[in-house]
Amino acid sequence: MTHPAEMTAIEITGPGTPDVLKPARRKVPEPGPGEVLIEVLAAGINRPDVSQRAGLYPPPPGASDIPGLEIAGRVVASGPEQGSLSPGDMVCALVAGGGYAEYCVAPADQCLPVPRGFSVLEAAAIPETFFTVWTNLFDRAGFKPGETLLLHGGSSGIGTTAIQLAHAFGGTVYTTAGNDEKCAACLALGADHAVNYRTQDFVETILTLTEKRGVDVVIDMVGGDYIPRNIRCMAQDGRMVFLAFLSGSTAEVNFMPVLRKRLMITGSTLRPRSVAEKAVIARSLRTHVWPLFEAGAVRPVLYQSYRLDEASKAHALMEASSHIGKIMLVTRAGENAGLPLGRIGSDSITR
Repeated sequence: MTHPAEMTAIEITGPGTPDVLKPARRKVPEPGPGEVLIEVLAAGINRPDVSQRAGLYPPPPGASDIPGLEIAGRVVASGPEQGSLSPGDMVCALVAGGGYAEYCVAPADQCLPVPRGFSVLEAAAIPETFFTVWTNLFDRAGFKPGETLLLHGGSSGIGTTAIQLAHAFGGTVYTTAGNDEKCAACLALGADHAVNYRTQDFVETILTLTEKRGVDVVIDMVGGDYIPRNIRCMAQDGRMVFLAFLSGSTAEVNFMPVLRKRLMITGSTLRPRSVAEKAVIARSLRTHVWPLFEAGAVRPVLYQSYRLDEASKAHALMEASSHIGKIMLVTRAGENAGLPLGRIGSDSITR
């Protein structure tokens, strides 16, 4: 398939507020060994993009300086040593950068087919959150059917993903969110109880709900003073996984309960990991999660979509934290393919 020599991409013109995101003309990248070139129809917005824009999360060596970690679209070219995908295939892909653009290179091993019954916009909302949740909740924390999960930020992209997956795999899910509307959305997605952290003490609530036993797994993106409070919520042999530190990465902690309750505390980042490591996660998702997508049991939650050149507006919405689920970008090719722009909201919240 043919493609142009140049494309529109969103550049970070310097560390700062959302208005540093500007459309620019760039050369269309060429796929290397094991890679494919994808005509992007839609891309997802994620917290790491906001951190990169602020100058706090630089791309790993060799990655594009263009932000964007997840895309969906059409394969248009292949590099050498790539035999699994063909031009015209519709895929979603996890990338280490370059997603806010009309074309993006992705490792073939990090590409997955658009699930049957999904729009390309929905498919673009899958990779970053589902890769992240799978590797942290199931691989690192070893979450099992019948266990209990405390998840902070339940209305975020990560949160709406983790609620659905933990519920689908037979877990009991407790979550926190910042208002009653967000709590209601979490319950609609399969959470067993949602705590409005602005009006309730989540520690006392969790201990009451679990009859003082605590939870088996905590997934935390907040950090700061949540760290010692999470420890109080954990059951014997509990596991806590950090995905981010929105309130800071330091805290004063009494570690004696870690010994007494035999707790495990861990965390991870996804972006710097090798293609081989990410390929393992991709295969697990294809095996365990794609059937749930195609059966209608799990679906990404979409909140609002913007044109590619409105990336600054998308980042402003992300920072306002008023959304429930995923914020998306749609390219001109996506618009031509009929992908919707504007508020999507509760229509995409499903069990």
